Amino acid sequence: MKNFEFCNPVRIVFGKGKIADLDRLIPENAFVLVLTGGGSVKNNGVFDQVTMALKSRKWEEFSGIEANPDYDTCMKAVERIKEKKIDFILAVGGGSVIDAAKFIVAAACHNGSDPWDIVTGQAKIKTALPFGSVLTLAATGSEMNAGSVISRRSIGAKLPFASEKVFPRFSILDPETTYSLPSHVSACGVVDAWVHVLEQYLSHAIHAPLQDRQSEALLLTLLEQGPKLMENPNDYDVRADIMWCATQALNGLIGCGVPQDWATHMIGHELTAAFGLAHAESLAIVLPALLRVRKEHKKTKLEQYGRRVLGVDDAGDPAEAAIVATEVFFKRMGLGVRLSDYGIPLEAVSMVADILDRRGFRLGEDRAVDGAMVRKILVMASVPENL
Repeated sequence: MKNFEFCNPVRIVFGKGKIADLDRLIPENAFVLVLTGGGSVKNNGVFDQVTMALKSRKWEEFSGIEANPDYDTCMKAVERIKEKKIDFILAVGGGSVIDAAKFIVAAACHNGSDPWDIVTGQAKIKTALPFGSVLTLAATGSEMNAGSVISRRSIGAKLPFASEKVFPRFSILDPETTYSLPSHVSACGVVDAWVHVLEQYLSHAIHAPLQDRQSEALLLTLLEQGPKLMENPNDYDVRADIMWCATQALNGLIGCGVPQDWATHMIGHELTAAFGLAHAESLAIVLPALLRVRKEHKKTKLEQYGRRVLGVDDAGDPAEAAIVATEVFFKRMGLGVRLSDYGIPLEAVSMVADILDRRGFRLGEDRAVDGAMVRKILVMASVPENL
């Protein structure tokens, strides 16, 4: 096991009716900016619960945060904060709204350079406004970590950043808020959480049996409950299990002391930026192809994953069998596993590889995934499934 340092200060408030706890979680004298996305929280009753809980506090709403939040939209929220002297942010939505909040609370306190420098890592976050969240989509884990991904559509960029200054103070997780989600959105959340686990679990072998078993527990639960969610979207227990899995998939615990990959995510971000795929859709395309290209490097863990999680036996090529079983699960959740499933042309291969090359990225837990390997991965993602 590698050396590590772990700290997670986020207060999780979980369960039915817990949005009412905003009254005790937010300071009474706070001037609150409520961040929302496309309006679904106003159709499903969540926004009404939030405004009731805010009671006599002074608050305003900023709506329109996109899926894959855009830098320019976030900067409009920053302008509002500075103009009105707002001092607390409440993100009400899924991972995109929470990711946006993390950038906004940092940018609102940023002085000097271009705020985009926060995202590129050229500027260190020294302080940030406090914020909390009300989660409405189980997927990204952003409600319990210090990471964010921000797009800048004007330049075709989508980049991650992280800072301990942007941990939420609290996150409210009420599974009932996810009942009204479209089936495909819920399915994407399950796949998103699945790949988050695999980015930390499916690396080269290292002695970390506890972390392995913790990861496997999350995967087994998602494997069991994901299909149930598609059959009965209003099953509270299923929703609760998936919401808690997605949070734990990326709150830092299972990644302690183990090598982490994240190449699938970085390649997937470029597909999303270029072709507008949902985040999980891009991950479901890239992951199986990446595992095939890196099969020898990841063979020990792939075979363990196949045996312990997917029920693959050791006959034939167990590593390949684990990859196939992963594709079967993704397709069972309604997601495609090839570029052609979304009409993405073969030209995407060179385009994405060139972008990552220009940025000088070396990806994977061993930094072996360069532009040439990205090309191999995306070519593999273009191969028809029956070949």
